[in-house]
Amino acid sequence: ILKPDVILMDMSMPHKDGVQATLEIKQESPDARILVLTSFAEDQKILEALKAGALGYLLKDASPEELLKAIQEVYRGQSSLHPAVAQKVIRAIQHPDAHEAREENALTDRELEILRLIAEGLPNQQIATRLSISERTVRTHVSNILRKLKFPNRTQAALYAVKEGITRKQ
Repeated sequence: ILKPDVILMDMSMPHKDGVQATLEIKQESPDARILVLTSFAEDQKILEALKAGALGYLLKDASPEELLKAIQEVYRGQSSLHPAVAQKVIRAIQHPDAHEAREENALTDRELEILRLIAEGLPNQQIATRLSISERTVRTHVSNILRKLKFPNRTQAALYAVKEGITRKQ
């Protein structure tokens, strides 16, 4: 059995995601030190990875120096979080109800697609044309998005999408 000092884990892999791989590694080797290195900065992915046993979570845009520092910290058994990730963790801890409500009401793929288009500033009519659906269907999806995310208007939803990186296709 291999016993690496630090495991660099990606969240997106061909056969299983990083959370599942982290869980399996920690079950087999509880002392394994895992540092997530990924482009995913969504609250749910971060918290799942940390709950699964990762000691660190670093975004792929980190500098070589930041990566080296994170590897050294995780090697010593310390946590290492990208500053943006640390803010999300703190926010999730301080406002668990809001985070849980958003997690419970996860958006469908179609709703995410519409949210991305809202964040691009498209009105319902243009979204309907682009997706080849009726404007009424778009309005229904927008209402569901606002209800699930607990936002009063599409501007707040668009800001949320930009802040959470939802505007990038994944």
